[in-house]
Amino acid sequence: MRILLCNDDGFRAPGIEALYEALRPLADVEVVAPEHNNSAKSNALSLHSPLYVHEASNGFRYVNGTPADCVHIALTGLLGYRPDLVVSGINNGANMGDDTIYSGTVGAAMEGYLFGIPAIAFSQTERGWSHLDAAADKAAELVKRLLPSVADASERGEPWLLNVNVPNRPASELKGFKVARLGRRHAAQQVIMQQSPRGETMYWIGGAGPAKDAAEGTDFHAVAQGHVTITPLQIDLTDHERLPYWVPLAQQLSEDGTP
Repeated sequence: MRILLCNDDGFRAPGIEALYEALRPLADVEVVAPEHNNSAKSNALSLHSPLYVHEASNGFRYVNGTPADCVHIALTGLLGYRPDLVVSGINNGANMGDDTIYSGTVGAAMEGYLFGIPAIAFSQTERGWSHLDAAADKAAELVKRLLPSVADASERGEPWLLNVNVPNRPASELKGFKVARLGRRHAAQQVIMQQSPRGETMYWIGGAGPAKDAAEGTDFHAVAQGHVTITPLQIDLTDHERLPYWVPLAQQLSEDGTP
């Protein structure tokens, strides 16, 4: 079995190093990760600047681009083979609720999913890498259980995309895995304004807001109870329930524009 490993914190991040060591006994693992931190880059691809690939002393390859760039070029020519699984992480901080829209960690995994390959994004729920060994062990436990089925899923054209969040707790305090839906956050904190040395106003994006929907069944609720959450994601953003609502407007606009 062959795994492509990426992240958004950069190839030197403790999270990707710990995950690499945890997955090595399970499969052939190849790392293609960003050169620098690319948090909140989502699915962005670099279309107007060249990308370069370099190899670090530990064998990791790194790219001067986004997480999605890394997976994209790996799958379209760099590797020379099709991996069985794409894994992203372990991220330095949660990717729950609305975080998944912005997350570079999820974006890397999603890029693999878009190519028809099963993919998993792993994150720790708090920043700082505390109890990273326990998080890596939980990630390896899940991957080990899923590996026998990933080839079939890929061949059938039925890949899956999982978003996994691990609380920063010792292994003895983790309560196991729990499937959960995405919660919701309140709006982000206000922008931070500062004055540059040249007298210009600088703007820094504010931090993520607190949980708005942390009801039972959400990822926010489950991790607060000490569970490792598994959330299956999909790409279709269509609001299917409200499609009929917009049909009359489209018809009216069409009739008004008819000569």
